[in-house]
Amino acid sequence: MQSRTLAVALPLFAALSAAVPHAGAQPAPRPPNVVFILADDLGIGDLGCYNADSKIKTPNLDRLAAQGLRFTDAHSPSSVCTPTRYGILTGRYAWRTRLQSGVLFGLSAPLIAPDRPTVATLLRARGYRTACFGKWHLGLGWAGQTTDDPLLKGGAVDYTRPLSDSPLSHGFDTFYGIAGSLDMPPYAFIENDRVTAVPDEVTGEGGRSGPTAPGFKAPDVLPAITRKTVDYIAAQAADAKAGKPFFVYLPLNAPHTPVVPAAPWKRPHPLGHYACFVEQVDDTVGQVLAAIDAQGLADQTLVIVTSDNGYAPYVGRVEGDERGSGKGGVKALEAQGHRPSGPYRGYKSELWEGGHRVPFLARWTGTVKPGTTCPGLLGLNDLYATLAELTGAAVAETAAEDSVSFLPLLRGGQQGRTHLILHSLHGRFTLRDGSWKMLAWPGSGGYSDGGKNKAKLDPAGVQLYDLAADPSEAQNVAAQHPDRIKRMRALLEKQVAEGRSTPGAPQSNDVPVRIDKP
Repeated sequence: MQSRTLAVALPLFAALSAAVPHAGAQPAPRPPNVVFILADDLGIGDLGCYNADSKIKTPNLDRLAAQGLRFTDAHSPSSVCTPTRYGILTGRYAWRTRLQSGVLFGLSAPLIAPDRPTVATLLRARGYRTACFGKWHLGLGWAGQTTDDPLLKGGAVDYTRPLSDSPLSHGFDTFYGIAGSLDMPPYAFIENDRVTAVPDEVTGEGGRSGPTAPGFKAPDVLPAITRKTVDYIAAQAADAKAGKPFFVYLPLNAPHTPVVPAAPWKRPHPLGHYACFVEQVDDTVGQVLAAIDAQGLADQTLVIVTSDNGYAPYVGRVEGDERGSGKGGVKALEAQGHRPSGPYRGYKSELWEGGHRVPFLARWTGTVKPGTTCPGLLGLNDLYATLAELTGAAVAETAAEDSVSFLPLLRGGQQGRTHLILHSLHGRFTLRDGSWKMLAWPGSGGYSDGGKNKAKLDPAGVQLYDLAADPSEAQNVAAQHPDRIKRMRALLEKQVAEGRSTPGAPQSNDVPVRIDKP
């Protein structure tokens, strides 16, 4: 098993901060503010700093890469959104829960158990103020009947009552945002544990028909959560300088469907409004960075920008469809010379690299060396262990079972993650072990497995790729390496069965987990 870089002893700076300084001693470093920005369905090939041939302008993201560290082997633990968000906040793979495939919807019951530690509970216990602005998509405690039905059949919710479970139940002091993806009703803003306006009509504002609050418009969401974040940073600046750090989790609704760029980004573009929405995401990042810099907090703030999975292949340039879904899709973008997955195979939902290899940029002025690149393997579920090490927090045996600290990588060193489990929309598994990748399934595990494509499933029944030699996954070499397949399959089975993939006592999965689903 790999090391989590989470020794029982506190990190050096934490130990020093507990000691009485002697005359002339330098003050001990203090944990930084943390701002974690999570784009929604942003492809690694959309960013200029990852793809020199990108047809989309991302100057703020490119500048962030120049000011910090760019990871080239970072992955979302799932190739769809809800399970990735669970992994980010808990440091645990979501397939250990009831969510064995797919995603939640706007009226789904909470996925995070009430007693499950999150990065927000961890940081709040270390003295941080904690805030979340944006797309939650992890289920909420609605007053009434919850449902995983996206068409709301059987849903009967009293929107006048507070939520019994919300981000406030999981360590956040402040929340402002939406329940799920922007195409999932109810269409309403939520502030802390209540909707800001009670839905009073049924509309298709996000694409699906559902309850809608007065005045709620899909294009307003990204500007609203951006503004809330910028205002929060300004409000917390004085306390942050005085030693009261803050944590902001900013899960964006973009560029996920509906593709609704607001003015001034909404304009004619060769790639359609998808490109405009990506450029608005870039502007959001720029506004947040500007707010941090304006308050003089750059050297006290770790900023991370990433995506919850890869590009969604159904989104692209579509004549006459302003919301950018339905027709066209990835073929329309690639016909214009833009490859949203870059050199990688596949897209959102799939086990292939384009489904889960994501951009990951980190800036911490004075600590992270600017303009550097890191090839180290990283999972977004590693945030928990990283922040624990950063703040000197102990991690219980029953917490963050699948999280490995990447703090040494931020500081230019090495770390111990050598393997990583990845999951797809349909609940299929893959395992990374060094540069080797085994797919315990003969297809993609996602959208492209459907319908007539089932006939194209690999007859070998399993796939093996050496990403060091074949990053585009063009050649399945499973037949040439039966012993490696056997070892990797055994490791996958062990980490699934033991309820953890890091050192420690075995834990229990919430439900029985099958690797080979029907």
